[in-house]
Amino acid sequence: MFVPKDYSDALLRAAALRDARPGQMDAILERMNALVRELEHHNRLYHTLDAPEISDEAYDAMFAELTKLEREYPQFRSPHSPTLRVGGGLLPGLATRRHRERMYGLEDVFSTEEWRDFAQRMQRALPEAPMVFWCDPKMDGLALELVYENGLLADAITRGDGEEGEVVLEQARTIRNIPLKLAGDGPFPERLEVRGEVVIYKESFAEVNRKREALGQKLFANPRNAAAGSLRQLDTAQARKMPLTFLGYSFGAAVWGEVPAPETHSAFMAKIREYGFDTPPGGRICSGMEEVEAYVESVRLGREGYAMQIDGAVAKMDDLEAQRALGFTARAPRFAVAFKFPAEQAETILQAIEVQVGRTGVLTPVAKLVPVQVGGVTVSSATLHNEDEVKAKDVRIGDTVVVQRAGDVIPEIVRVVAEKRPADSVPWVFPKTCPACGEEVHREEGQAAWTCDNLACPAVRLRSIMHFVSKSGLDIQGIGSQWIEQLVSSGRVQTPADLFTLRAQELLGYERMGEQLAANFVDALETARERATLAKLVSALGIHHVGEQAARLLAGRYTDMDRLAQATVEELTELPGIGPKMAESIHNFFAGHANRQMLERFRELGLWPSAAPADPESASKPAGPLQGKRVLFTGTLSMSRSEAQRLAEQAGAVTVSSVSKKLDYLVAGDKPGSKLDKANSLGVRVLDEAGFMALLGD
Repeated sequence: MFVPKDYSDALLRAAALRDARPGQMDAILERMNALVRELEHHNRLYHTLDAPEISDEAYDAMFAELTKLEREYPQFRSPHSPTLRVGGGLLPGLATRRHRERMYGLEDVFSTEEWRDFAQRMQRALPEAPMVFWCDPKMDGLALELVYENGLLADAITRGDGEEGEVVLEQARTIRNIPLKLAGDGPFPERLEVRGEVVIYKESFAEVNRKREALGQKLFANPRNAAAGSLRQLDTAQARKMPLTFLGYSFGAAVWGEVPAPETHSAFMAKIREYGFDTPPGGRICSGMEEVEAYVESVRLGREGYAMQIDGAVAKMDDLEAQRALGFTARAPRFAVAFKFPAEQAETILQAIEVQVGRTGVLTPVAKLVPVQVGGVTVSSATLHNEDEVKAKDVRIGDTVVVQRAGDVIPEIVRVVAEKRPADSVPWVFPKTCPACGEEVHREEGQAAWTCDNLACPAVRLRSIMHFVSKSGLDIQGIGSQWIEQLVSSGRVQTPADLFTLRAQELLGYERMGEQLAANFVDALETARERATLAKLVSALGIHHVGEQAARLLAGRYTDMDRLAQATVEELTELPGIGPKMAESIHNFFAGHANRQMLERFRELGLWPSAAPADPESASKPAGPLQGKRVLFTGTLSMSRSEAQRLAEQAGAVTVSSVSKKLDYLVAGDKPGSKLDKANSLGVRVLDEAGFMALLGD
């Protein structure tokens, strides 16, 4: 085999050092440290500054020499060696860890007026503070916190729910532009938490999808999902293959020690750039409201020119003391705001309408489109929600339609371009039989969805098992939809209970399944079985109308699955947040013969959790402002529905799923639908989002 001269020289040097006498050990350590410094230097030149000084062959030769020496002298391996970026280890699962300081979201503004209202609130709260802001583009990626102790990377935690995130240190090490050691000679902060966004540049994302298409693999929907999925991979080699980039924009907890603490956000940004971090492009100081507005407009106009996907701009008070004085609301800082840009739109042709069957048997029409670029992402399909939506928009096969990515994530059809409609077009008719099993489907009075009730329907079975392992179910790490599809299509897994009978040896017969991955697969199932809570198991069952909140409510009332199965419809309806339809759905689920058989198998397999005891400290905690109130959200809010429900529950409320006389508040966003009409007819108090936030005391 031909070995380049650079490699052969490097390996000869490494071999000579390996055979060194004890008195030469200092020389070996010095050589290894020199290689680390050189590789770090050239890595930054190549990946961050795009200004390489040496050839790839020369870099690879130094890397090979260091790898060989570390193998021979593991005691001398540097904790920030570039070889730690290689990855390749298979992790048993993702641990979670609490953030020392909560990672908040940002309040959104959509107009100049809303921005000025926000800025004037800051001015009224701190009239003497200078109205000087640090502004930068708002990137559409995955939020990540990097923890450095005395200059060395010690931890990496995803945002998670803001309070607690997933530990992804080994995956973060594979991201080339993340410093394993802060640049410079020190001193360094005793602890520094650098927060930022993991993104994939648009050009790199397009190349990734081109390669996946050539291999016949499923394409990624957008750069953010690809980045998030890669960082949460249990196989760190897979994370290394993805062209991820970290851009720092803020910090959490910090113990500066001998390092002078920055007094402004702009000084902090300059400091982390000195430490070797990349930061969002074009970030700068803006003085006064009008200069911020001009900056935001420049970012909006130049949106297409950014290397990464952006969905807005951010302005935050530059003075850190002012930031601390302004503080936080229940969900966001009072010193920073996000300007959200309108969703980008494009025209394309609707080629077909396909009907997909969900885990609860609900049929959803999906528009299949001539692929079109929308905001840097190729869109080839869009949800049409239900039959009423198709009729309201009069969407027909062959139509030219305007497509946008709702919230820059989910593609949707905005409208039909009527003047471009073909002369022979005909209205689309919703099918009356299930496309997966052929059984008749039905639509209940007052409901928008058509449903397949056949429990043996292959589409229902597949999606119910996918839900069982998903984050909303048992959250079984490393078992994604592609594995479930293979296991179900082979006939090996027909119910969720079958998953817990899988053995590593038989998994080796499936495509792309190696010994280590098979062992991790089985370990992940065993971990889920041992750690499952009653609430998670109830949620994983996929009972119609029962989500995570209702599952927690049921687990708080019933101590195990047997007691829940014996509950009557009347008894269930008495619980706050459980309406007649949900109660009937729960009762019908446990009455089903096939479901009872599956639950018995769970019991035999040891998947039979009991409800956790009530928090002993809960009695001493002060009641929230919405203690005991029933709250329902409808329509589109500026925050996600789950975030709104979390805020309400933190304030002591019970979030419910239907309107009744027992409802205390209906919080209505844009396009609230029939729930608003029913609430008005029953005399239920209706709030907008601002009114809801006011109840929380913000």
